[in-house]
Amino acid sequence: MFERSYGCNLAIYDRLGKQLIAYMKNDAYDPLDPNGNITIKWDVVQWTPDGYMAVVTMTNFQQYRHIDAPGWSLGWTWAKKEVIWSMVGSQTTEQGDCSKFKGNVPHCCKKNPTVVDFLPGTPYNQQVANCCKGGVLSSWAQDPTNAVASFQISVGRAGTTNKTVKVPKNFTLKAPGPGYTCGPAKIVRPTQFIQPDKRRVTQALMTWNVTCTYSQFLAQKTPTCCVSLSAFYNDTIVPCPTCACGCQSNSSQSGSCVNPNTPHLASVVAGNGKNNLSPLVQCTSHMCPIRIHWHIKVNYKEYWRVKVSITNFNYRMNYSNWNLVVQHPNFDNLTQLFSFDYKSLNPYGSINDTAMLWGVKFYNDFLNQAGPSGNVQSELLFRKEDMSHFSFGKGWGFPHRIYFNGDNCVMPPPDAYPWLPNAGSRQEVSLFALVTASLVVLVFYAYI
Repeated sequence: MFERSYGCNLAIYDRLGKQLIAYMKNDAYDPLDPNGNITIKWDVVQWTPDGYMAVVTMTNFQQYRHIDAPGWSLGWTWAKKEVIWSMVGSQTTEQGDCSKFKGNVPHCCKKNPTVVDFLPGTPYNQQVANCCKGGVLSSWAQDPTNAVASFQISVGRAGTTNKTVKVPKNFTLKAPGPGYTCGPAKIVRPTQFIQPDKRRVTQALMTWNVTCTYSQFLAQKTPTCCVSLSAFYNDTIVPCPTCACGCQSNSSQSGSCVNPNTPHLASVVAGNGKNNLSPLVQCTSHMCPIRIHWHIKVNYKEYWRVKVSITNFNYRMNYSNWNLVVQHPNFDNLTQLFSFDYKSLNPYGSINDTAMLWGVKFYNDFLNQAGPSGNVQSELLFRKEDMSHFSFGKGWGFPHRIYFNGDNCVMPPPDAYPWLPNAGSRQEVSLFALVTASLVVLVFYAYI
């Protein structure tokens, strides 16, 4: 049924998708961003009487997955009995038991501290470069200048040589919930720093790196977004699959939902814990916080146009710096984009079939929570470069895969896609009518 209706190309994508899901469950592998990770680098820049001063830099090398408010938190376990004397650009969430210290009291005495970023507006004497963004990290493709976070830390009772310092263990990264898995710290070649005059290069005394990778399956039990489809040539609107992100009847998986017609809706939403990270969604058949709708709008002689709409059904979440990643074979001929920014991603080398879309700064880069303002939209104009391969049949006009903020969205089953009217059947009827009419005429003249 699948191959007969929509061709081998979509069947291959479906099989590959199932295989990739299996890989992602086990290895947190993202086929559209195979090298994406967050790297945490510790540079020991100075020895102190009982330890060292280090600059910690967190770089988001993920192309389209970012960390939104309320931001990241970084944790680890000390290898010995280290303490944190002071920090600049960030702070620990707890001080711990520092009762053994007389006089100067450390900033943190916990064996497993948790560090969070300072908020914007922090006094200048407590800042370092790339700090104080409230824990928000942009994706590398979207805004590389804001994909870096840094802080300075003074560690005591740690040793004062490369041989006596022990690297921390059991690194954890929350953004702000689960999803990231961090590997062990590895000592690497010391970082080199070019001085402002660009005439001198200095070097860290010691450097180690930690790599953290993301898995959607660790982040949440259910998907976070779904896709609906429609086209000008068919009256059918294909909705998101039922229970795509959970079911209303299964509260253990889907969480709570709110009917938009509920009286005093604002008080109901506020009373459900607005600071809770778990989604509070509008009651729908799909129960997804985010829905993306792809509509094939117009077919021109040399172009075709698509309208993309994103709707937020989550009453607890405003999505700032949101982004979409869409995979479709015609992105190599994207001609014009209205009210969205665009960057081509080439996860398969020379094949340009994957695009990253995001909102224009200060215009529609902020997706409001569920309600009248909780949607953004744009239109994409594609050129029909190769007419021999262009077709609306067999589901070709619809995307193969869509991500929202780095999470893979649930697509409708291919056999539910809007059908292209079958012009062949009309041609057969017309030919039959023509032959019948000709026979009637011949019979008529035979009797004359």
